[in-house]
Amino acid sequence: MTRKEMVTSTAMDIESLIPGQSVDCVIIGFEENVLKILILKWKVKNEIWALPGGFIFKNENLDNAATRVLKERTGISLPFLEQFKTFGDIDRRGMDMLEKNIQLVGAKGKIADWFSQRFITTGYDSLVDIQQCDPKPDFSSEQIKWVSLEELPDLIFDHNRIVESAIRYIKNQINYLPIGKNLLPERFTMKQLQFLYEGILQKKLDRGNFQRKMLRLGIFIRHEKQLEGGAHKAPYLYSFDKEKYQKLLVHGFGFTA
Repeated sequence: MTRKEMVTSTAMDIESLIPGQSVDCVIIGFEENVLKILILKWKVKNEIWALPGGFIFKNENLDNAATRVLKERTGISLPFLEQFKTFGDIDRRGMDMLEKNIQLVGAKGKIADWFSQRFITTGYDSLVDIQQCDPKPDFSSEQIKWVSLEELPDLIFDHNRIVESAIRYIKNQINYLPIGKNLLPERFTMKQLQFLYEGILQKKLDRGNFQRKMLRLGIFIRHEKQLEGGAHKAPYLYSFDKEKYQKLLVHGFGFTA
């Protein structure tokens, strides 16, 4: 689809969309011992990166809009996304930036007016196994990629703030809910789990204290040691006991890093 066709298609849909409302998705993965965020690069002359986001149909539930938008923008189909915050600052998109981007996509008349209005966006997040995802850019994007938090570029509008808010939300959750089942491979080491928690909490953790706290939860199944190097040096592999993990999701456990 060309840029002209994209703008025309959007113009045809405007009447069926809720004015001034959108959703943006923060999809979080864990790879090479670091947290990564999925972002899209727009098909415009300037290099513009953004979170997967879109608009809401009048006959559509908000949660359904988030899963649909994610599927359309990235090809990733998730049964559930979690709503974590609504962003409604008056200047969250910035008029100068907004006008430049309306010109870049070639929007005029009715469609330009649509994009120029104030938008309130609802943020959704999900923790996913990168190895189980095969993201593909949509017709309005030329590239899609996983980027570590440390290498996250300047995203459009307030999208960097949306990412920061999503990480804070997960960081708060980590104190009473188990984290990792959707981010780690089926079998993992305690060191990998610690790297994950350090990435979310954004601080170093004491290895001994961390492992003791984790193992006390009773949600791990220990497997044979990896066959690397000397047997006495190889770390044990663990997997989540799905039944016990699910119980902690319901009741919580009060982990404090």
